[in-house]
Amino acid sequence: MNAVPQPQPPLERPVEGAAPVLVTDLASKTLAVKEGDIFLYSDREGNLDHGGTYGLGLYAWDTRFLSHFHMTVGGRDPVLLSSSAERGYMGHVDLTNPDLYEGGRVAVPQQTLNIRRVRVIDGRLFERVRVKNYNPFPVSLDLGFTFGADFADIFEVRGMLTAEHPTIEPPLIEPDRVVLAMVGRDGVRRETRISFGPKPDDVRIEDEVVHATFRLNLGPYQTKLVSLVVDPVVGDREPPAIEFDVAVHRLRRSYEEWERGCTRVVTDNELFNELLDRSLRDLRALAAPTDGGEVIEAGIPWYATVFGRDSLITSHQLLSINPRPARETLRFLAVHQGTTVDDWRDEQPGKILHEVRRGELAGAGIVPHTPYYGSVDSTPWFLILFAQHLRWTADLAFAEELLPAAEAALRWIDAYGDLDGDGFVEYLCRSPGGIRNQGWKDSNDAVVHADGRLAEPPIALAEVQAYVYLAKERMADVYEALGRPAEARRMLAEAEELRRRFNEAFWMEDERYFAMALDADKRQVRTVTSNPGHALYCGIVDEDKASALAKRLLAPDMFSGWGVRTMSKSALAYNPMSYHNGSVWPHDNALIAAGLKRYGFVRATNRVATALFDAAIAADYMRLPELFCGFTRRTPNRPVSYPVACSPQAWAAGSPFLLLQAMLGISARAHRNLLTINKPQLPTWLNTVEVRDLAVGSSRISMLFRREGEITAFSVLSREGDVRVVLEE
Repeated sequence: MNAVPQPQPPLERPVEGAAPVLVTDLASKTLAVKEGDIFLYSDREGNLDHGGTYGLGLYAWDTRFLSHFHMTVGGRDPVLLSSSAERGYMGHVDLTNPDLYEGGRVAVPQQTLNIRRVRVIDGRLFERVRVKNYNPFPVSLDLGFTFGADFADIFEVRGMLTAEHPTIEPPLIEPDRVVLAMVGRDGVRRETRISFGPKPDDVRIEDEVVHATFRLNLGPYQTKLVSLVVDPVVGDREPPAIEFDVAVHRLRRSYEEWERGCTRVVTDNELFNELLDRSLRDLRALAAPTDGGEVIEAGIPWYATVFGRDSLITSHQLLSINPRPARETLRFLAVHQGTTVDDWRDEQPGKILHEVRRGELAGAGIVPHTPYYGSVDSTPWFLILFAQHLRWTADLAFAEELLPAAEAALRWIDAYGDLDGDGFVEYLCRSPGGIRNQGWKDSNDAVVHADGRLAEPPIALAEVQAYVYLAKERMADVYEALGRPAEARRMLAEAEELRRRFNEAFWMEDERYFAMALDADKRQVRTVTSNPGHALYCGIVDEDKASALAKRLLAPDMFSGWGVRTMSKSALAYNPMSYHNGSVWPHDNALIAAGLKRYGFVRATNRVATALFDAAIAADYMRLPELFCGFTRRTPNRPVSYPVACSPQAWAAGSPFLLLQAMLGISARAHRNLLTINKPQLPTWLNTVEVRDLAVGSSRISMLFRREGEITAFSVLSREGDVRVVLEE
């Protein structure tokens, strides 16, 4: 029986919070291929030359199993023609040759060979290299590969300094493979097994790097294929026995099944269609197996794991498209809900986790992520998603199944979330290995007073109070549907009291805006930020304050032209290149846009949606990144990339669906057999939107929305079941 590792504080933590410490522009320099628990993050040539600096590598279970992987042709680097990882599970790199010399003469003229690297991930990394000779004469050349593995934990890759790293074993050359290995500080053996087909003509080790060489003799116009497989192995876990062609077929079918199970949206704008299709594929790529089903992970490369907040918000964005991610996310998080008070992990009974890690540092107790519970908003978001899932599915049996977890989450809000009994939910990090700021803006400097001083915890964030309000209001629906009217009335009363107190304590009359937070002394954190925009989405804002809030969100100091900034340009702490203090986040904007719609500001909703759509057009693959810099939009230009933004990233990929739902005004109350349409208004770049097979409870409905000037009308095309469609005023 293995001993339980005791918590050990890291030697040094240079940065707290979620912001990566690596500073380099990767946005246009990388290819990401992922399936399940494994992903390859390479440069555009397909190599991992700079793994130690850029974070490139082959990763599985929070460990880098390849930090070096380089291919040469005739001893020289090939020339990149094009590369793509448009399909999440597969990447293509097309290259050609420079002049290749032999005996002082050009033996292979430049651009006469095509070298194509195709890589697929399905339980392992498959790589096929096809070399085609376009010369009318035979050529001979060496195709070389070098491999190395540092077995770094993802926290170390991101810049965390720890005690001395365990010694990596010398590479082992076996008859049919090469094995790289290390026994970690958690006592677990990790191996990188590299198999070749055909066998290389030469394999040697130099400075702990494996060199494999294939001697290719190509006749005129002949093609030859070299393949290799890389298996990341942890402990006694054996990689699956699957072949390249079988993996490709299985994955293609899996993606098709995912898309068939989703509501289909087709518009007259092909670019917007492409954005929706890209987002769907990215969300499928980010799905990973767990003990509760498939859960959408947060993003590549830094957050390829389950985050409570991210997975919940992403699943919420997708409810009108596919409720399955919500169901499986809720199940997983319920299984891992907090059960005890454990300050090392910031755990408390009923609390929903922040992050799960499975690497060496977590296993050794050097970081508390087994799981770590340092998130103040995961718990109310769990309740929101739980209740909204019922609204879309009318699945009372599932609601009954997870009700104990929901009620434990409600108890956490009242018993542990409200630290001082003032009716607001605050956060306070107790773990020496934890996160200081525990809202979605969780970098160290994200909660700052107007004079530049960092706010001291316990901190009550504006948006967290809004989440709690919506959670309790929606839980009233659940109790009502389950035949418990007394609990429903109690939830509504508690929500209404919170609304009253929030509008009193957080409103800044001189700014005509809400404070970002209340600090430990209950002073308002008066910096103008995007956080109160989420309060519009949750409906906690009094009607007499909503117009001023909406106006400020779209004022020049907050609205960059590409979206609403996280912090006002007028703030002392503003920095458009920072993680949370002036950047633009798509998911933040999607919630704000949907909140503007809730209060009837339909033009403002479309303005935000248009800005994000324009930003997506400028992005590689039409893929919205995690965030981009908050510089003011100029004409002509494109959004300035944030240096280390995750891409793909889950709640960025989910944002277009929430934006579309807001523009169409769609909401469901399946437990009442009802679909409501509230003030649909399409922007000028959308004339028609067809929504096919939208699931509302056991019914399915298809609708057409059409814009004519300032008016957007809709019609029902088909209906299976007896769901009622009501136009709300």
